[in-house]
Amino acid sequence: MDAPLFATSCLYSGSLDHPIYLDVLTPTRGDAGKLPMLMLHGAFHTGSAYLTTPDGRPGWAPYFASHGRPVYVMDWPGHGRSPATADFHLLSGEDIVRSTTEAIKEIGPCILLAHSAGGPIAWRLAEILGEHVRGIVGIAPGGPANLQRPLPDDPELIHSLRDDEEAGCPIYADPTRPFLVDMAFIRAYWANTPRFPAAAIERYARSIVAESPRILNERFRIGGSGLMLDAPAAIGSSRPVLILTGERDPRHPRETDERVAHYLNGEYCYLPDRGIFGNGHMLMLDDNSDDLAALIDHWLSSRGI
Repeated sequence: MDAPLFATSCLYSGSLDHPIYLDVLTPTRGDAGKLPMLMLHGAFHTGSAYLTTPDGRPGWAPYFASHGRPVYVMDWPGHGRSPATADFHLLSGEDIVRSTTEAIKEIGPCILLAHSAGGPIAWRLAEILGEHVRGIVGIAPGGPANLQRPLPDDPELIHSLRDDEEAGCPIYADPTRPFLVDMAFIRAYWANTPRFPAAAIERYARSIVAESPRILNERFRIGGSGLMLDAPAAIGSSRPVLILTGERDPRHPRETDERVAHYLNGEYCYLPDRGIFGNGHMLMLDDNSDDLAALIDHWLSSRGI
């Protein structure tokens, strides 16, 4: 019997007020010199989105570990197996940045792979940590708050913009309590493409968790909140940066994500330009997830990281 391609373990890191849980996948063979990858999930999710797909296929974490790269998969504070505090509704992007900073200090220099609302966190981490962040792969990532138009703290107005792609299809979250989404939301924004494993949508829905309203309102710059950058162009000029999106993601039209890539001095990959069609927001769960992982792996190799 062949030896396993990677070993699994876990650790707790983060800050004392916002600890985080990480799954650790350590290759047992292959190129021992590859930089570790830290995977950041998006809002309403946990690191489980990188470990397996709803229909039971190995996820991106096993893929990269089996190709010789150490992988760390974190749960944001208060998500999954990371402990929640009584004031979870006050969890902010800066809280996650500070907590993840502690984890990166333990891991050492690494590559960030960040999805959706994990994008602004990754950009800020790169600015704070400098050479500790050697590269970033943004998967349909949110842009820095610098690029977004501030929206008023007005629930009725935000609700009227919920289907406005130019405004980013914003969500208003009551700041006094955690925010939940229903199956209709899941079908509209995350499981809305032919490549999503639709037969396993109920299993996927069980993985969705409550989110901090502060995180959501920051993501859409409601009330002028959000993670800002001091020197956006330095993000991509100091390290390789790739932003990757498909064509069926309502919040990530090509123009928006291409603008983010240019603003950060990074590279942009629109999947239809590679002859890859039908992908939406949850690229790591789609039926061609291995092909997309291979594309990312090739890009990392071509950039020497």
